[in-house]
Amino acid sequence: MAKLRLDISISLDGYVAGPNPTEEEPLGIGGEQLHEWALELEAWRSPHGLEGGVVNESSRVMEESQAGLGATIMGRNMFGGEGSWEEKPWDGWWGEEPPFHMPVFVLTHYERAPLVKDGGTTFTFVTDGIESALEQAREAAGGKDIAIAGGADVAQQFLRAGLVDEMQLHVAPVLLGGGRRLFDNLEGANLVLECIRVVAAPGVTHLKYRIGS
Repeated sequence: MAKLRLDISISLDGYVAGPNPTEEEPLGIGGEQLHEWALELEAWRSPHGLEGGVVNESSRVMEESQAGLGATIMGRNMFGGEGSWEEKPWDGWWGEEPPFHMPVFVLTHYERAPLVKDGGTTFTFVTDGIESALEQAREAAGGKDIAIAGGADVAQQFLRAGLVDEMQLHVAPVLLGGGRRLFDNLEGANLVLECIRVVAAPGVTHLKYRIGS
């Protein structure tokens, strides 16, 4: 059966974004440090249309996290923009050809027609909750796995509902001291985590868990 996978970078003190996010710093103060391990990888650069990059212990992890996916779910904060779409039009951070190359379902409070981009990415805006987003993503994925791209609030909703099958944390050796914690607001979730892999790599440690309840 197709799996719902959460794959996210996190600081040693549990934050997936730093404090005070802005349009200029969407990941908050210091948040970019969480992803420095990935930005230099050939496996990250190639889907973003960039040449070059390094190959190291993280390459296999990155390639595996991108393989077998048929759809992605993300929150409004990750997609970006504020308020209604009419007040402030916003087409995402990724330009005309986003790196997803698959259907993406954005959880939001504001209705909007699907946004079609080059390279196979279509953003569909879901206003009726995580179950609806997951149902639509499963249909679009055609039997492939589904990724939760973030941010923290969306991840918490799916974890609380017991819908996540696998979770991979990319633990960066930084202390942010504030921002958005991944594991807040999980009261009553009763998650059972089985660590199935640990990979130490330059600037990051990859921890992969199978999730039960």
